[in-house]
Amino acid sequence: MNQVWEFGSISTTKYRREALFLSVIVPIYNEEESIPILCEKLFGVLDRMGKTFEIICINDGSSDASLTALRKVAAQRKELKVVSFRRNFGQTAAMMAGIDHAEGEIIVSIDADLQNDPEDIPTLLSKMEEGFDVVSGWRKDRQDAPVRRNFVSRVANKVISRISGVRLHDYGCTLKAYRHDVVKDVRLYGEMHRFIPIYASWMGARVCELPVRHHARKFGRSKYGLERIAKVILDLVVVKFLDRYLAKPIYVFGGFGLLSLILSIVSGLLMIWLKLFDGISMIQTPLPLFSAMTFLVSVQCVLMGLVAEIVVRTYFEARDRRVYSVRETINFGER
Repeated sequence: MNQVWEFGSISTTKYRREALFLSVIVPIYNEEESIPILCEKLFGVLDRMGKTFEIICINDGSSDASLTALRKVAAQRKELKVVSFRRNFGQTAAMMAGIDHAEGEIIVSIDADLQNDPEDIPTLLSKMEEGFDVVSGWRKDRQDAPVRRNFVSRVANKVISRISGVRLHDYGCTLKAYRHDVVKDVRLYGEMHRFIPIYASWMGARVCELPVRHHARKFGRSKYGLERIAKVILDLVVVKFLDRYLAKPIYVFGGFGLLSLILSIVSGLLMIWLKLFDGISMIQTPLPLFSAMTFLVSVQCVLMGLVAEIVVRTYFEARDRRVYSVRETINFGER
């Protein structure tokens, strides 16, 4: 039962929880110096907006005083919520935890290192009012190392855009805005947090990109190195595979199987041709071994495809999942 208390001209409702408009997710790893400044800027921007909000800070196993700094702010502002990991699991896991705990209709992610600017959040939200489901930030004037970070990032972004078919200039920018219903069922692993716009686009979401400000790092150092490129590429292969072949893995395994079978048949016929018309003994060439190996590979690939089909069906049926995603329904009330 809702109970209303009145104090002069102010009325509040007890036991009724107002729906949150915005959830801001902040992955944090060893950013104790940045946290007070970031929180001050975030609260300044969000308070001016006049919307209900929460800030969810994910302490990703920080070894410095980041958690202590978060506790101090959380004691003063109840809108700040903290999820602290037992150890460092990585930014993707932090993003996943933030999405799982978020209650807002809109989710915004932002870095804790002060390189993203909280003043850009209202701009992202204004863009979403045009009907977009995902608005991705683009660090057009990026303040990072020109070769080790900027050049490598540009090359990686072009490769990702080409393979995924989703044209964005800056997948690595954490500052993004999502509608909750678009990302609520997304499960992230590895370094896949940067691929959320790709997941969303493949599921029919409207995605756009918006230039945002970018500042040079003030405290600490970057947590990422060049080794991340290999991880991103491998994760992209997984994402592409899941998009095309999750529901029908027999297509990819069976395709390799058929290719191997064709190679086996061709090498076998060539072996017979050389024996009959050129008098070359079969054992003088590697063709017998090659033909046998490719035949075995073809059989194994087809069998693996059949096993994968069984696993996929078990996955969908056990979790009551569907191979489609519905945006909305009309006139489907209770019967």
